[in-house]
Amino acid sequence: MEPLRPSDYDDGRQAPAIAQPTLDAGGWARFFWRQLTSMRTALVLLLLLALAAIPGSLVPQRSSNPNGVIQFERDDPELFAILDGLQLFDTFTSVWFSAIYLLLFVSLVGCILPRAQHHLKALRQPPPATPSRLERLEHYSSIQVTGDRAAMLSSAERLLKKAGYRVAPEEGAVAAERGYLRETANLVFHLGLVGILIGLAAGTGYKYSGQRIIIEGQTFTNQLTSYDFFNPGRFFAEESLEPYSLTLDEFVPEYEFDLNSGVANALDFTANLIVTEEGSSREAQVKVNEPLDIQGTSVYLLGNGFAPWVTVRSSEGDVVFSQPVPFLPQDSNLTSIGVVKLPDGLRSQTGLIGFLYPSAVALPSGALTSVYPEPDQPVLTFNVFEGDLGLNEGIPRNVYSLDTESLTQITGGDTGEDSIILALGESQELPGGRGSIEFTSLPRFISVDIHRDPTQLPVALSSAVILGGLVVSLFVTRRRAWIRVHEADETGLVRVEFAALARGDDPGLAGELERLVADFSQEHDHKLVTS
Repeated sequence: MEPLRPSDYDDGRQAPAIAQPTLDAGGWARFFWRQLTSMRTALVLLLLLALAAIPGSLVPQRSSNPNGVIQFERDDPELFAILDGLQLFDTFTSVWFSAIYLLLFVSLVGCILPRAQHHLKALRQPPPATPSRLERLEHYSSIQVTGDRAAMLSSAERLLKKAGYRVAPEEGAVAAERGYLRETANLVFHLGLVGILIGLAAGTGYKYSGQRIIIEGQTFTNQLTSYDFFNPGRFFAEESLEPYSLTLDEFVPEYEFDLNSGVANALDFTANLIVTEEGSSREAQVKVNEPLDIQGTSVYLLGNGFAPWVTVRSSEGDVVFSQPVPFLPQDSNLTSIGVVKLPDGLRSQTGLIGFLYPSAVALPSGALTSVYPEPDQPVLTFNVFEGDLGLNEGIPRNVYSLDTESLTQITGGDTGEDSIILALGESQELPGGRGSIEFTSLPRFISVDIHRDPTQLPVALSSAVILGGLVVSLFVTRRRAWIRVHEADETGLVRVEFAALARGDDPGLAGELERLVADFSQEHDHKLVTS
């Protein structure tokens, strides 16, 4: 023991190790709950949700672009298998996105409930009592005035109320506080976030989207069997489809031909429709980025092309096929490919793969190409195949493709028979007396996406609530102010102290305190002592 240290001195070297308390299951549950419901965790989850939504815009989604998913699989099957295993083609319904979504919802609710309870309690409580030594506060002033002390207290209370403070008179002082609306706005902001999450979760189950090709002169009726593709929500019922029909009266494209590049640039696309609903009809238009709204359902223009009217007759002259066939565009000049399948009427099942050239010209090699997307000189060519089309096997077949592995080609290629080439209005005999085929007319078609999303209204309202809460919370400040009026001294002067305090940074607080002192001094003769 050193002589200058007391006998009971303990340098800590012999202190026993501190025993940390152990947490039981309930303790760990409370720990994780506090971590999950902290504002920091909510912000992290909100950032993760934004990042998790990025794949939904980078790769096609089955819910909105099923054809794009199929094309992605054809172009890169190996990468498709990896991305599909990660559920990136179903981003917004994937397990990992749903987990982040649910955790964010729980975190926000866990943040809001205790904060709302604390805020309601604060609203019922009076402003904090006046500190004993106001001069210790950063924003402080004092003056000496002459007059009645009671009148000064009454004047102080009136001035604070006029400035928007909630006041609490005390013995010889007035305490005041304002800015409760800031915390209210914060709660409203978080409630808006919860509203968006609830709206998306509830509304997604009732929304649906579908796609349909409509040919000029034909009518689409809004029923399940009329869709080419339909993607319903989890809670969708067929009875919820709104009763209406769409007839494509005319499709009008506008192009501008660039003489330098030789390319036709699209300027505008307009689909003139006749909408029939509730026994009445009206004219309407659909353009790119200008959807048509029908009873809360949005109709979007996705694409357009030609649907050559093909008429096929048997060797006896009987019509076995006569209807427009949508041909899918392959380039900007609408060179298009289509398929005609004839399971009956001819001596055997027949399939035709056709190419449409709206403005056909012959290349030096003899092949045809289209130089303009408008039908200035339309030409339709066909290669004919015979055999089993596979339509009786009970397996769904793509109407826009023809599997030729089990078929025999009878025109084009190495068959020795020329491909069928038809100008508009022409007909030609099929090889071997099988019949004839005619290019009857050339109507246009449009492809539309019909989309109903009941989440739009609640999300829009919640977004407005979020914006309002954010704006209010940015411009409302939480402030406290006190005015103490002392007893008059032997000269009759009364000392009045002013002090203010803000929760957080508030550059305008000093100016408000000066205005408060100035307003008070205007009502009483005064002599400035300190400031």
